[in-house]
Amino acid sequence: MLPGIKLFDLTGRSAVITGGSKGLGEAMAAGLASAGADVLLASRNEEEVQATAIQIAADYGHKAIGMRADVTSPEDCDSLAKKALKEFGKIDILINNAGINIRGPIDELTYDEFRQVQQVNVDGVWLATKAVVPAMKKARYGRIINMASTLGLVGLDNRTPYTASKGAVVQMTRALGLELAPHNITVNAICPGPFLTPMNIPIADDEQTKKFIVGAVALGRWGELAEIQGAAIFLASDAASYCVGGIFAIDGGWTAR
Repeated sequence: MLPGIKLFDLTGRSAVITGGSKGLGEAMAAGLASAGADVLLASRNEEEVQATAIQIAADYGHKAIGMRADVTSPEDCDSLAKKALKEFGKIDILINNAGINIRGPIDELTYDEFRQVQQVNVDGVWLATKAVVPAMKKARYGRIINMASTLGLVGLDNRTPYTASKGAVVQMTRALGLELAPHNITVNAICPGPFLTPMNIPIADDEQTKKFIVGAVALGRWGELAEIQGAAIFLASDAASYCVGGIFAIDGGWTAR
């Protein structure tokens, strides 16, 4: 008899979630904790990440730790991995969620703004992954989930920094999936569509944005944060043991067009 739902059980697993203090990161951390995982949340905002960790621990009864870390710093990423090993003894799951978005026409953006987005969204994924891979290789087990975007699959005007970064994450996911599969470490990407995250709230009430959401998204609405949890739990669990280099669009039907 197939174990079915038991494959999604994360009891005894440990997870590191970058950008875990709010938005999709907080939602995914809560989702993993609800399935039984212990979680280490990283953010550049010490106060915010500690508060989120305390709330998740209270809500789900599993270990949740907040830590200040900047994913653009190799030293911070190494410290994050060391903290996880100290607290949990292993690192089963990494969700590379930290990300930023700077919007605008190319002739109005600065090169520094473009580079800033790449440093967080691309370099941060590479550095955090590099930091946890030795422990995962030693354990011969790992689940790495990279947060890409539908804008890594389709284009949108005034988004050159962000689309470039998320396209890079899609390709990095495929390359890492091939590289790490022999070590029983799976690497996959989630491509969220328009979710009402803190990053998107500033543009949510714009009339042009509202028209775009209705026209581009088959469901005709923004995604709710909890709607990312199913994909995260799946890819973090044994249910996804045969998924390598997969690109999973959670976008309300945006890319189906």
